Order: sequence, then C-alpha cells, then structure tokens
Amino acid sequence: MRPLLLALLLGAGQAAALPVPTSPGPRPPEPPWTEPLRTRLEAADARFPGEIGVYVQHLGRDESFSFRAEESWYLASGIKVPVAITVLRRIERGELALDTRIRLRAEDFVDGAGHTNSHPAGTPLRVDYLLEQMLVYSDNTATDVLIRRVGVDAVNAVATELLASDDLVITTLADVRRRAYGMLHPGAAGLGAQDLLTLRRAAAGPARVRRLAALLEVTPGDFLLPDLDSAFEAYYQTNVNAASLRDFGHMLATLSDGLALGPEGTAYLLDLMSRVKTGARRIKAGLPPGAVFAHKTGTQHRRACDLGIVSMPVEGDVERVVVAACARGAASNAASERALREVGAAVTASGVLTRRTPAAMRPWGPR
Repeated sequence: MRPLLLALLLGAGQAAALPVPTSPGPRPPEPPWTEPLRTRLEAADARFPGEIGVYVQHLGRDESFSFRAEESWYLASGIKVPVAITVLRRIERGELALDTRIRLRAEDFVDGAGHTNSHPAGTPLRVDYLLEQMLVYSDNTATDVLIRRVGVDAVNAVATELLASDDLVITTLADVRRRAYGMLHPGAAGLGAQDLLTLRRAAAGPARVRRLAALLEVTPGDFLLPDLDSAFEAYYQTNVNAASLRDFGHMLATLSDGLALGPEGTAYLLDLMSRVKTGARRIKAGLPPGAVFAHKTGTQHRRACDLGIVSMPVEGDVERVVVAACARGAASNAASERALREVGAAVTASGVLTRRTPAAMRPWGPR
C-alpha cells in the first residue's frame, strides 16, 4: 500500500508506521538448458548476415527462453495458423463442415505454392481441401478463400485472443502484395488478382519494378522508393502480419494444450501441421530422430520463419516443446534456412527436448 493512501486510511494527523521495503527474494535459477541454448544461438546469430529471433517453451515444465523473442517479427504464412483455428471453430459451432464447398472466385487468385490455382474460377472446393492446401503446402489462394468465408475481422479476433495481444493485424495474402507494392506507388492498392500473378512471373528486383510501372501506367521514376528491397522494408515497418515470437508461442502452447479448439479440432489441426511439406531444411532438419514437428513455415522477401510444437518421446512419455523462430535481413533464402536449421540443432543440443516433466506436473498426475 502506498504511504499516502495508508495515512488517509489511518486518519489525518495520526502517525503511521511506514512499511519496511522488502526485497523480492532470490529469483529462481534458470533451467539448465537455457545457457547452452543461448551460447549456440549467439554463435548462429553472429554467422548470419541479419538477425534471428527464437522463443522456446517446455510445456510440461512451463520453462521458457527468449532470444529477441519480445521484438516484433514478420510472420509471413505463420498467420495461416489463426486462420485455420478460426475456420475450425466455425466447424465446431456447426456453421461450416469439412465437406462444405466454397466457390473459387476470379479475385481469389494469389501467387504462391499449392494447387488451388490449378482450378478455374467457379470451381466449388471443399473446406478440408482448402485447409490442407493452406497448411501443408502453404497455398495463398486457399488461405484467401478461407479468410473470405469466415471474415478477416473474425481471424483478427481469434489472433488477438490467442496471442493475448492487440498488436497482431492480419490481412489477406493479396493485400500483403498490394501493401508492399503500395510503398512504391499508391496505385498498387487497385491491383487485381491477374495483376498480382503477372508481377510474380517477373523476377524479383528491377524486372518486377518495371512490370509494376507498366501495370500502373507510370514510370519507375514516379515511384516513392528506389527499389523492391526498400518497398518491402517499408512495408515491414507498418507491423502488419507481425507479432512477437513470445506471443505466437503463447498461441501454439494454447493450441497444444487443447484450449484453442475442442479435442477433434485440436487433433485435426496438429495432424495437418505435422504433415507440412515446406521448410524441410529449417528447424526440422536440426531435430533428433523420433521428433514430430507440427509447424507452419513463412517466407517473404528477406524474411523466413518456422513456428511449431515439437513432440519428443522420452522414456515412455511425450515431452512437448514450442519452438518459434524467424530470420530477417539476409538476401539469400538459403542463408535464412541454414540459420533456422541451426536453431533446430541448438534446441536439440540444449537438452530441452528430453527434459522430463515430473509426474506430479503432468495433467493426469503421477503414474
């Protein structure tokens, strides 16, 4: 209690003994795995021509570690996890079903991986197909179809709830392109789906800048910034589709604990995330045999992420560890993937994956 408030409660003019400040007591020691992890990550960060950020949380023991994890990181396709949770909540409420069909529209098409773009506009596509394409193959068109069906505001509401943060603002994947190119010229806000596909076919760099100028019927001299690198860096500074790795890790922990979805939805989503085809050279490449990584990768201009939950069998039990990492600044995607592979190797070497949860701390109690 503050001294002034204490004096008022005791009565004016009455002497009051002020509380004696007490020390908060010794801080609990850091878990033994954090120091070797920090040492390896610092070395990996020094080798990388940019910056890496890492958040690790042992879910059974509720031990965590941050390496720049409190900073804001561009998530790229990492935002597809809250999109999936939003869709699966609609299914749990009976408003959608896995066999519900959503008609593909001409304006839905976005560049990127996956197979949704092989279907002509007007094709009715099942929700389970779209979820698989979005998560397993990181299909951007499938993502935007699902966002259109549930609403971007609903996706943002789920992200705000599960990340315990108001900072994450999610947009469609098409709007990512429009906003980034919009840093060069405001006319990019009017780019249509076919325009975005045309731009993707031009090599990243001066060729794409020239193609954008032609589409907007301006000259590169009319652009606000000199090149594509500057445009994307300016876009990243808007902090859209970005969050701290600690907050994203909080969402992954909530999902793993079965608190984001019901049992069936949780199992379905984690199964999809364990079958992801992207990022084979990232964190997964540094994990030990037997580890299952339910994750989502994200890749954008000079940005790469890998965000998920490692399940590791240990002496008849399964330990679960959240590992969320991003790399920024490297011109080469191969360099970013190598850095993320080193993150996986550092997590493995630290011993956190095989750290046993005491029986009394397990949800079902002692065996």
